[in-house]
Amino acid sequence: MTALDPTALSLLPPAVAIVAAIVTRQVHLSLFAGIWLGWTVHADGDLLSGLDQGLEACVAVFQSDGNTKVIAFSAFVGAVMALTQSSGGVAGFVHWITRRAKVDTPRRARMLSWCIGVGVFIESSITSLVNGAVCRPVFDRLKIPREKLAYLCDATSAPICILIPLNAWGAYVIGILGDAKVSDATGQSVPAFADPAAAFVETMPYNFYAFGALAFSLWIAWSGRDFGPMAAAEARAADTGQVTRPGSQAVAADFAELQGDLEPRAFRFVIPLLVLIAAMPTLLYLTDSGSTAVFYAVLLAAAVAMVTAMASGGMSLERATEVFFKGVGALMPLAILMVLAFALGATTKVLGTNLYVAELAQGLPSPALIPLGLFGASCLIAFATGTSWGTFAIMLPIAIGATGVDSPLTAIGLSAVLGGGVFGDHCSPISDTTLVASLAAGSDHIDHVNTQLPYALSAAAFASTLYLVAGLAVT
Repeated sequence: MTALDPTALSLLPPAVAIVAAIVTRQVHLSLFAGIWLGWTVHADGDLLSGLDQGLEACVAVFQSDGNTKVIAFSAFVGAVMALTQSSGGVAGFVHWITRRAKVDTPRRARMLSWCIGVGVFIESSITSLVNGAVCRPVFDRLKIPREKLAYLCDATSAPICILIPLNAWGAYVIGILGDAKVSDATGQSVPAFADPAAAFVETMPYNFYAFGALAFSLWIAWSGRDFGPMAAAEARAADTGQVTRPGSQAVAADFAELQGDLEPRAFRFVIPLLVLIAAMPTLLYLTDSGSTAVFYAVLLAAAVAMVTAMASGGMSLERATEVFFKGVGALMPLAILMVLAFALGATTKVLGTNLYVAELAQGLPSPALIPLGLFGASCLIAFATGTSWGTFAIMLPIAIGATGVDSPLTAIGLSAVLGGGVFGDHCSPISDTTLVASLAAGSDHIDHVNTQLPYALSAAAFASTLYLVAGLAVT
């Protein structure tokens, strides 16, 4: 499809998708409404042509090997979780960790969730799903609202992943930096960075949003002090014992019905998880592809989970196969959401949404404002499109052009893009990361968005202040 010249109209489809998701609480339908509207705009108002092109955009998602592998990965994570649940692995691990760590108070439960989120940094979806699988029973027993668990899952997934080079996030960013080109003194196009991995590492100390989100969530977990909608959720759980809002529609992949009569053993959960953690960086090194690494890593972990359940617990091959496909089916709503998110991202690209916002950032009057402008633009793009990776792809080259490659602003500007992308992905209601956190915690998705948004905005305000100070300090 031919891309349009970017205008303010390009903001309308993602805006409609976000507002509709908040109002109707139907994220899938809201995403498709944004896709349909976007292609209708592209077709000069022809609704039928917009519908046809919108459906084609959803199908075209699978033309990308990377997209397909990420979508399949999202579904196969369900198989790993179902197998470890049905074999008694999760129950055994929960029993072991609560006994050893004496997780018998709300503070200890919250700190357990925060530590798992920071410790399992191999991929944002896996981080949230492991966190939810382990902590949801503990939170429910201690009458902690699921909105709090969803927040802790979300605030410790993407923010920690963007600070680690040896995962899919790091590989993706390094790949973008490696492909970036600049002109040398003779006008020839040359690589922007001789060592893109080193350039990525240099951004880490300046990723103020990621550090801010992690620090803020740690403070919330330790202190138990809340404000805004989260305080209301905590009061509801304390007064009535209801961990979800009455009338809410919890997003959940509940594998409790798959629980068999095998004796709980923690190693049936720990071994597949360790395989997954070890396989990710290994396959990343061998394939140099984040999507390929996560795809084969999760398949390997699922195979190990099946073998472990059959060899140590006596689960039959027939039963293990049944559980495998039930787990895949349980996460199909997430896989479909990712298809729609990718399709909306492609729609906004055709409409020039990213370029329009980026042009606004490039019009800043002072070099000192460049980091703050890059952060703000990246926040807006990621929130509107629901994807941090798409934001990185469009904004990192712009940041290189705005700051140069040998400037004191270079690492700060690149980190501003990375932090802004994580902010939008962290709290956008149409982001797959946000939905995975809701699913992992068994929380109503929009309740999760509403309760965590004030916290995310607090971390964003902290980061904005530091980017302004940093820009003034080096110019």
